[in-house]
Amino acid sequence: QVQLMESGGGSVQSGGSLRLSCTASRFTSSRYCMGWFRQTPGQQREGIAAMGSPGSTLTTTGRFFHADSVKGRFTISQDYVNNTLYLQMNSLEREDTAMYYCGVSACDAKYCTGSWCLGKLSRAGTWGQGTQVTVSS
Repeated sequence: QVQLMESGGGSVQSGGSLRLSCTASRFTSSRYCMGWFRQTPGQQREGIAAMGSPGSTLTTTGRFFHADSVKGRFTISQDYVNNTLYLQMNSLEREDTAMYYCGVSACDAKYCTGSWCLGKLSRAGTWGQGTQVTVSS
């Protein structure tokens, strides 16, 4: 069973930056989806960024998805050697305050684009415990 551990959350002023990390252990699949979701109390979990494993799409750009709410400010990336997923968050806003979760799921389609992965993670993701991000004005 894969285990995920998020880190890097904290308190920051509006306009600041944070980088979240997610380390995956017991993870051996070569075709997978990984992504970041966030949730505030009383709200549904929101998918904000996702990516498919290398080679899972026809184009490199298709592997990555960022929700409109974070596009241009947040960037998802992965260190394949250390099995670590990142979320670089710049120009943070108060509305970004939430618990952030890292998720992983199998890529069991012919092509696993970032947008497809976001849906797969929503339906069948394995999640970490989350890391809190608080943005103050």
